[in-house]
Amino acid sequence: MSIHVVVMGVAGCGKSTVAEAIRDQLGFVMAEGDDFHPKANIDKMSAGIPLTDEDRWPWLRVINTWMVAREALGQNTVVSSSALKRSYRDLLRENVDVFFVHLAGSQELIYSRLAARKDHFMPPSLLASQFATLQPLEADENGVVVSVEGTIDEVVSQAVDAVKAYQARKAEAPAAAQVKTAA
Repeated sequence: MSIHVVVMGVAGCGKSTVAEAIRDQLGFVMAEGDDFHPKANIDKMSAGIPLTDEDRWPWLRVINTWMVAREALGQNTVVSSSALKRSYRDLLRENVDVFFVHLAGSQELIYSRLAARKDHFMPPSLLASQFATLQPLEADENGVVVSVEGTIDEVVSQAVDAVKAYQARKAEAPAAAQVKTAA
């Protein structure tokens, strides 16, 4: 069974950087969630207009379909996606087991990082709407919260370690089931 990781959080929290590190260090197939947005969504965000649920549903469905297809190929994946609401995460995990890495930090810190970014369609003015929409991971959701308050190396290390631990738990589960069956 494959591992599917969604690195989630508001714009500017470091999703792409962490997803790239998981790809590079663990050999996962990576997709940049922003690449799945239709042009209309990019145009809307570029104009400083927050996306609605209706804008997001088709985008999230495409990401889910991509992960399900990689599951059929036996590939481990990592995707960067805001996944701000529980309902969005529910859609992302349809027909595939997903481990969420929620990159969390203060609005002030993330705003300063977002304001320093160059050549990205997401203006810092939309950050407040993302924080207003954000529903943190709930206790029954498969995932971990990683603080972005430290250095990028610290954040990456915590995220990669969490994915490795999840991978180890998943590897142990079938072995434990086989032992019970043999007994």
